[in-house]
Amino acid sequence: MPNAYCVPSLSRALRILELLAQSRRGLTLSDISRKLALPKSSVHLLVKTLELMGYLKNNRVNGKYHFGLKLVTLSHTALENLDLREQARPFLHDLMLTTGLTVHMAILEHAEAVIIEKVEAPGMLRLATWVGRRLDANSSGVGKALLAFAPETNTDQRFTAHPLARHNRNTIVSPDRLARELKKVRELGYAFEDEEGEIGFRCIGVPINDSGNRVIAAISVAGTTAQISKERVGKLASTVKATALEISAHLGYKLGSEADGHAEILSS
Repeated sequence: MPNAYCVPSLSRALRILELLAQSRRGLTLSDISRKLALPKSSVHLLVKTLELMGYLKNNRVNGKYHFGLKLVTLSHTALENLDLREQARPFLHDLMLTTGLTVHMAILEHAEAVIIEKVEAPGMLRLATWVGRRLDANSSGVGKALLAFAPETNTDQRFTAHPLARHNRNTIVSPDRLARELKKVRELGYAFEDEEGEIGFRCIGVPINDSGNRVIAAISVAGTTAQISKERVGKLASTVKATALEISAHLGYKLGSEADGHAEILSS
């Protein structure tokens, strides 16, 4: 009996991708239709959609379809993030124990910071964050830490299509003010989010570098304004920066390699 939660067209598209994954030389529309016992007209629409989105490419000489660069990049990024999480987890756990605060790790995708790891601090309070949640980069500690090291042209392009998201009166929504804020982040080496995403909460974010001096992620500690008082920001920032440096060194980053300029950020 069909599953009520299954979307037939999506299921077929995924079956096509799984089939192509088993083929070293690619497959034609007729091959796919025959092997999956699907109407050629349906296969044609699905394959063309995947091709338009960059997940498949077509060899115009023999008509065979192969994986496109977008799918290859997606799988590569997923593997990198999985490996990064595994390598960083012990350091993140230690940071949580040292500070008593919830710790996040995130990557940059367009104008959003995507949480890829979270270590919850013990206690009654639970932050409304989870692995996979997207945070507006302009109003989060990890987001500002990541944006600060993105090329200026890329940063401008992230916010040309849509205005900066506003969450409350503290949110930075002016491009000029955001530029000044990111300059400050680069100077200090950390980002301070002061009730800009949610009233009553603060966050301190620091970028992570890999062996190629690319900023591939950022980590942060988050808590209430009582937990992260203004007087405690400096000490907490030093602790987070030390952990970020430990993770970066574990990934092959060598201190002082930034002498040739700001780190290049790896983002979508």
